Amino acid sequence: MLDVRTFNTSKFQTLTQEQMQEIHSASLSILEDIGTVVHHDEAIALLKKAGAYVENGSRVYIPSSLVEWAIRTAPSRVVIYDRNGKPAMFLEGYKVYYGTGSDCPNILDSFTGEKRKFLYKDVEDAVKLCDYLPHIDFVMSMGLISDVRKEVTYQHEYAVMLRNSTKPQTITAADKQSLDDIVEMAAAAVGGREVLSRKPIFVLYDEPSSPLQHSTTALDKLLYMAEHRLPTNYAPGMMAGATGPITMAGAIAQANAEILTGLVIHQLKNPGAPFVFGAGMSPMDMVSMQPTYSSPEAMMEQAGICDMARYYQLPSWGFAGCSASKVADEQAILEASQYILMAALCGTNLTHDVGYLEFGLTYSFDLLVMCNEVIGQVKRMMQGICVDKEYLAVDAIRRVGPGGHFLGDEHTFNHFRENWKPDITDRNTYEVWLANGGTTMGQRAKAKIQYILENHKPEPVTSEVDAAIDRILERAEGRVGNKKAV
Repeated sequence: MLDVRTFNTSKFQTLTQEQMQEIHSASLSILEDIGTVVHHDEAIALLKKAGAYVENGSRVYIPSSLVEWAIRTAPSRVVIYDRNGKPAMFLEGYKVYYGTGSDCPNILDSFTGEKRKFLYKDVEDAVKLCDYLPHIDFVMSMGLISDVRKEVTYQHEYAVMLRNSTKPQTITAADKQSLDDIVEMAAAAVGGREVLSRKPIFVLYDEPSSPLQHSTTALDKLLYMAEHRLPTNYAPGMMAGATGPITMAGAIAQANAEILTGLVIHQLKNPGAPFVFGAGMSPMDMVSMQPTYSSPEAMMEQAGICDMARYYQLPSWGFAGCSASKVADEQAILEASQYILMAALCGTNLTHDVGYLEFGLTYSFDLLVMCNEVIGQVKRMMQGICVDKEYLAVDAIRRVGPGGHFLGDEHTFNHFRENWKPDITDRNTYEVWLANGGTTMGQRAKAKIQYILENHKPEPVTSEVDAAIDRILERAEGRVGNKKAV
């Protein structure tokens, strides 16, 4: 693990203060003049009571004063805890935490090379890998489990996450009922719902439907999280050029308006409930008609929305470690690495999707392990350079003098361990590398995966918590009844 000194690099900002004000103003105009469609009776009632205008039952026009009230009311800092109740992620400022994505239908098998459906055992292995890897700060399910009933997939995914890692989580849920099951499992693990609200161990991933629509299901979940004071985002998954404007400024303005709509509803339900601000705005490639996960424009748009989060003094959400490539090849690590560095530079507090291939349709353990290496290196770079008497080393330079060397000096002995040390990056000479097998990074990543899966034993939950998880899963299965798994 890296030393946690408070070294800091200079901060990167994409938008000027004037540009942020322009985007904010454009978003307010969208909400006041164009409006948004809200498919939820309680949300409409909350908005109408607070002064919004409702047309034709669902078209809502939100006044600027209401938006600015919600921005002021939401907390600027959100703390996420691990399963053992220790604070693990401080979502504020430029602090950056990296984690995986969720809900990929496919996995690229590390050992057979086969692209196939995610199985329960694959999700279990994926979470164990994340639990072991030191630079993966939080866990998502990574895959949609295909060998359980689809109606209870999300509950089973969460049970696997909870049982196989102590790290904090970002969760997904099919609907309000599955979300309640997940919350009950988490509460069982930490000592009750009140404890979970006070020391949350996860953030919910929730999203509107671009352009400018808000579904019943998404708002059910948003209102549930607000009611229980549990942290959530409300992140548009926009395809710029298809479900949003192709221009970066336009995509950011629309996404900003969609997030602000969620924030207003969320804060009206329970003022001061924790909210994480962010979006995904991948431009559509007009040749392949696919979202370009790691294009320069996608990275710049994420940087822009992070700037808007800080403009509002809210925690931020975004992407990194993902690729359009179909395999964990040179393209994959190139795109993933650029995004990891960009997320660090622009201060994306909660950064997910590490290990995604094929626009999020396929997950790769190989890319996950390689990205862990990249994240470690980037974290070290972002710590910056300490400049004080000890680190300027003038006394050591005086001792060594002209023509000497520092190998035997006490200053070197005291500090050499602080330098970042790789895990699967090779630093040997060609001859030593060849004698060690002449392996590529990809081959070393596979060997690391095999080692972790064979040797790592995550800290288990207690027998009482394990039994409670089983009871909740059995109840969820019982609600499905005799429906056949699809």
